[in-house]
Amino acid sequence: MTDPVRSAAGGRLGRDRGQAAVLLIMIVAVLAAATMSGIGRLGANVRDRVHAQSIADAAALAALGGGRGEAAAVSAAQGATLVSWSNGPGPGEVTVVVRVGSESATARASDAPIPGLWPLTGP
Repeated sequence: MTDPVRSAAGGRLGRDRGQAAVLLIMIVAVLAAATMSGIGRLGANVRDRVHAQSIADAAALAALGGGRGEAAAVSAAQGATLVSWSNGPGPGEVTVVVRVGSESATARASDAPIPGLWPLTGP
């Protein structure tokens, strides 16, 4: 004769087996999704930062020949906003700041000769 308590417990234990594994898999899946979301946001910020720096460089070079208007046009054509433009700090230099998304970048360009390099001398 079988013990009814024992057979009921044995049956219940048999059905409950594996529930911890399912819970663990669900927790790992949620953590993986959260990690991937964070990596995606980080990647977007890095992409915007690099893009902003490239546009700032181009806008600073354009500003040497065309002033603030040319810097703004180059920035807008590339999807950025010109935040500031100024002459200096040195002679023949311009400094620009542009924003792409939440990232901003600063660039400086100069058309002044580099001391000791110009005029070129050689044999």
